[in-house]
Amino acid sequence: MKIGLYPGSFDPITKGHLGVIKKGSKLFDKLYVCVLQNAGKAPMFKNNERVEMIKECIKDYKNVIVVNENSLTVDACRKYGAKFILRGLRSSADFEFEFEANNVNNALEPEIETILVMTNIDESHISSSTVRELINYESKEYKKLVPIEVYEYIENRRK
Repeated sequence: MKIGLYPGSFDPITKGHLGVIKKGSKLFDKLYVCVLQNAGKAPMFKNNERVEMIKECIKDYKNVIVVNENSLTVDACRKYGAKFILRGLRSSADFEFEFEANNVNNALEPEIETILVMTNIDESHISSSTVRELINYESKEYKKLVPIEVYEYIENRRK
């Protein structure tokens, strides 16, 4: 059985993330979407909120499971039996970052491979940072960048 793990902060999940999940659900028998803490970021949403949003978005994917971890990616892979780390690429800058992360992960656990997939061209400009900025400015334009379930979740929370 091929098991993959798609780690990220998903603060919040975007259409770009969802596109990577769709691709990963076809590549793996089981795909864990793993909500992790990023020590360098102050999150807008609590981990449990991010997990809820993702679960709403992926309910039609029977082989995708959302988990919440406070660990290194390779430790989460070990815990869930994942031999593959799934990552999405939007640009060459993403490749540079992922190349370095792969080298670190490989040094920590040589048996785990990183699989890089390209984001859909119409989603390559989307980032959680942009979404958070639009939310902070109380712009409704972020609706174009997130799945409808996320938009509804955030708008209901704002009331």
